[in-house]
Amino acid sequence: LEKLRAVAKKIIAEVAAEEGVELDIEVGTMIELPRAAVTADEIATQADFFSFGTNDLTQTTFGFSRDDVEAEFVPQYLQEHLLPYNPFATIDPGVAKLVEMGVKLGHEGNPDLVCGVCGEHGGDPDSIHTFNKIGLDYVSCSPYRVPVARLAAAQAALEEE
Repeated sequence: LEKLRAVAKKIIAEVAAEEGVELDIEVGTMIELPRAAVTADEIATQADFFSFGTNDLTQTTFGFSRDDVEAEFVPQYLQEHLLPYNPFATIDPGVAKLVEMGVKLGHEGNPDLVCGVCGEHGGDPDSIHTFNKIGLDYVSCSPYRVPVARLAAAQAALEEE
């Protein structure tokens, strides 16, 4: 990230100079692997923001492919009560712990770090409540889920008070 940040900042400065404008563009990264979450303090020294890609983080944490699992295993796991819900629809507590660890460590590496989540979990009300408790700054989701996400975020904020 340190190398890519330098490249990005150089290009931003070049474009700003060429166009005669001032650009304030933040540079950050997706956190999609367990290793990234547990080394977030190191990564955060070069990041303005983290966006937790919880779909990929779920895949790598569980060790299975979403495409294979949702069609084959998840229905059976749900039927057999091996999983309480589809972990690609609602954030799994173990994956949420990795996000929480990434946020905490990220803030140790950069106290001004902005942390959010993107993907389907960002539009799921139960996941949004979990993310609020973790201390994420924002959620991002597909456009059709925005009204539900906004309502869930408001409810989560009110519950916190």
